[in-house]
Amino acid sequence: MSNNIFWKSFLITISLNLIAESSFAQSQSLKIVYPPINHQTTAESIFIIGSAPASGNVIINGKSINRSSLGYFAPSIPLKMGKNQITIRYDNEELNRVITRVDNQPDLEEINNFSANLLNPQVDISKLPNEDVCFSAITPLGSNTTVKINQNTISLTPALNTVNLPSNASVLIDNNNPISTVANSWQKVSGCVQFSNTMSNLNPIFVMDYQGKTAQRKGEGNITILNPQELQVVEVIAEQGIARTGAGTNYSRLTPLPKGVRAKVTGKEGEWLRLDYGGWIKAEETRVLPTNTLPLSYIRSVTSKVKETQTEIIFPLESAVPVSIRQDDDSLTLSLYNIVAQTDTIRFDDNPIIKRLDWYQVNPTQIDYIFSFKSPQQWGYDVRYEGNNLILTINHPPNLKSNQSLNGASILLDPGHGGDESGALGPTGYPEKDVNLIVSKLVAQELEKRGARVYLTRNDDSFVSLGDRAKMIRNVNPTVALSIHYNALPDGGNAEKTKGVSTFWYHPQAQDLAVYLHNYLINQLDRDSAGIFWNNLALTRPHQSPTVLLELGFMINPEEFEWITNSSAQKQLAFTLADGIQNWILSKNSW
Repeated sequence: MSNNIFWKSFLITISLNLIAESSFAQSQSLKIVYPPINHQTTAESIFIIGSAPASGNVIINGKSINRSSLGYFAPSIPLKMGKNQITIRYDNEELNRVITRVDNQPDLEEINNFSANLLNPQVDISKLPNEDVCFSAITPLGSNTTVKINQNTISLTPALNTVNLPSNASVLIDNNNPISTVANSWQKVSGCVQFSNTMSNLNPIFVMDYQGKTAQRKGEGNITILNPQELQVVEVIAEQGIARTGAGTNYSRLTPLPKGVRAKVTGKEGEWLRLDYGGWIKAEETRVLPTNTLPLSYIRSVTSKVKETQTEIIFPLESAVPVSIRQDDDSLTLSLYNIVAQTDTIRFDDNPIIKRLDWYQVNPTQIDYIFSFKSPQQWGYDVRYEGNNLILTINHPPNLKSNQSLNGASILLDPGHGGDESGALGPTGYPEKDVNLIVSKLVAQELEKRGARVYLTRNDDSFVSLGDRAKMIRNVNPTVALSIHYNALPDGGNAEKTKGVSTFWYHPQAQDLAVYLHNYLINQLDRDSAGIFWNNLALTRPHQSPTVLLELGFMINPEEFEWITNSSAQKQLAFTLADGIQNWILSKNSW
């Protein structure tokens, strides 16, 4: 199972199921791995993952089910709202599950009581003058709601069309269309106002008129309008400050901010800060500086150094400014913010990988530096501050000793999960973490035969955090990095019909590798394709190397689980994957 944030909670649940089963049930030949004994879900169906001896029949709620040749099963059972009793029988054995399907609609008692939990904002927010400050509430249908704040009264009106976006996990079950909200007894209302003057700690009062009664609630969050002349200045203290498009982990990531970046704070929402270049960062990853002045930085000359395996480009600055990076097929664009060019001269000698460096002052406070490459394949980059020098490092292709081996290349393999983190469980309860390690070691052996130097993030059943795995990629700086996993599905998926290889990439430099390995595996091994995905994963985000995460099959699919755990098939998979890696690196290094 991958480390993807949007089904990680499902993964943790699945890992605990065997613990939830009673010791008596575990001693039986009938085994249920998922769902746990008492399980809640909003899904319209649930799959029952388990196993029993291949002879005889498994009966679920009075109906015989399909099983694999070794006796594994994973049928989907429709769910009605409320409690669903599921009885699984094999021979004279019986196991029971109670699955409660809950509505994801707001609680009617809270709505009718005008609960503060249904009023927004829920946290303190700060905005600049003349920005929209918005309020929303969930109230009974037909009610009238206003917000009183600083002698202003804002009417909250219902949306014309209300839809909910499904979670990102819905892509996995091919069901990611917007969901129309059918609310027979409640409504979502909202409204915005702008303030032109600086003000502090304004507390909104929500007023609801409903069925001849008036209810008032103080909002949970206070409102502050910032003074543009006295904005807080912060410095990033994390090695890689996590920047996002909005105030929360549901928002997409931007280029990480190197340690030392300084910026003004132009907005706040709870623990999140909006920096002057547009990105949001958690306050805990910054420190407040004893100044409210941050003048624009200037830049003049730029220099470069060609090293054995990398090119370094040094940008001398007056202060550490925010940055972002965009990769295209044959170029990389480094954007610097809060900066003005005073540049007349740049020394950039003929370079083994970079054809040309161009730069543009694209607006009064932003400069773009565009690196055009001699080859469309990029091999990784890094960006850091050393004092006020911004250093961009661009990797060279591997220096292979021949065009027939991987001697001179380094490969990092990451066997997913480990220790207390089991990953997905197969119908027998066999954990993903074990097969990840077995296959990774087999691939390592095959790559070493081909001359590569191989690194593993773990060599045994030990826990390694996602941060430490990503840090190892940064430290090793391998030619390519691959994270090895096997897959599962969220509730509502079809475990019997969903199978095959899935491949995940994040940075454009890894896309071609992802597509090549995906197609090579499914064609050479005659496996199904479960798709190629751009995905924001902890083990696809490292940018020091082309980094890909492979989901080599579905642990929860009964037929595929037999292939996953077959030792001969594992060796064939390892040989094929090593071949694919070698073919791709040799083809990209031939120029």
